Amino acid sequence: MKFPSPLVRARLIKRYKRFLADVELESGECLTAHIANPGAMTGLAEPGMEVWLSKSDNPKRKLAYSWELVRVGRCLVGVNAGLPNAIVEEALRGGTIRELAGYSELRREVPYGSNSRVDFVLSGGRRKPHYVEVKNVTLKQGKLAAFPDSVTARGTKHLVELASLARKGTLATMLYVVQRRDCDAFTVAGDIDPAYAAALVEARAAGVGVLCYVCAMRTTSIRLETPMRITI
Repeated sequence: MKFPSPLVRARLIKRYKRFLADVELESGECLTAHIANPGAMTGLAEPGMEVWLSKSDNPKRKLAYSWELVRVGRCLVGVNAGLPNAIVEEALRGGTIRELAGYSELRREVPYGSNSRVDFVLSGGRRKPHYVEVKNVTLKQGKLAAFPDSVTARGTKHLVELASLARKGTLATMLYVVQRRDCDAFTVAGDIDPAYAAALVEARAAGVGVLCYVCAMRTTSIRLETPMRITI
């Protein structure tokens, strides 16, 4: 997935109210940018960090800039939680995710369960419809990428509903997208959200597949690249 226009480098002043960040551009101009990330962003929002912003030409937007990336050491980390679905769709259409290949049709945001929408339903070909939920991973614990970075009742609900589908014989998969390249494997942050960790164990036992892929991170594009080892 390519960014539609070059990103703008800036310095983080502070993040606040979850969805807002004050930044300083290289020109010295200070402004407020939007953050599409409701999580804790642990280790990613320290004052002084190098951040990369996209700029919208939509005159109706209250905030023209959006925070897309942050540099942690030598590593770029994607903080926009709204991007993984677009990244995954590109990968699905390109056959990058071999475990989910072989389908001719793809639908997004399909209603299912109890007032929920699954990110993708794959169908066609010679396989049964396959429900795929996507989660964005930015947290690093030691050498491991981990999810979630804060308590997520919504995420737990998704696992319960995927498990219900799997018990009825429907193909269902949870796909974790790691937007950083400085981790050796993926795990679940049970210390942060024990209920989510327990729900994932139950979902796997019910037949829900669990995949994790890491992204190639650049200031021009983000692309789903290779599988990441899972340690749960």
